[in-house]
Amino acid sequence: MITEDLQSLYTRDLNKLKLEIESYQDEASIWKTDKNISNSAGNLCLHLIGNLNHFIGAQLGNSGYIRKRELEFSLKDIPRAELIEKIEGTLEVVISTFNTLSREDLEKDFPLEALGYKMTTEYFLIHLFGHLSYHLGQINYHRRLLDI
Repeated sequence: MITEDLQSLYTRDLNKLKLEIESYQDEASIWKTDKNISNSAGNLCLHLIGNLNHFIGAQLGNSGYIRKRELEFSLKDIPRAELIEKIEGTLEVVISTFNTLSREDLEKDFPLEALGYKMTTEYFLIHLFGHLSYHLGQINYHRRLLDI
């Protein structure tokens, strides 16, 4: 079933996100920006956490999460251990939400028009996975470029 496949992919990439944050040799580098790199890995990590907790946790899983998107890009110097804790919590929310979704749930319209138009929940979950993968790649590149 597609929910199991999606859950597996989200689990894989959230674990990769955790590994990327753990892999910084210098914890301060997580928050570096440079020239045309305007978002630090820490802020991208917070953005992914907020995004998934909002769209999957709150909208589909009724977790009660309240997103504060502006803080995802303005907070700085959160300890690595706290970021990892937040990633692990997000993974738990994603898994528990996917465990409640049926095939019929995926075929329903997503509760919000997050992209400016109606789409099925399945479509939006695939979109969110692409968003996760995109920023995960940015974080990997950020680490290899700025963690010196």
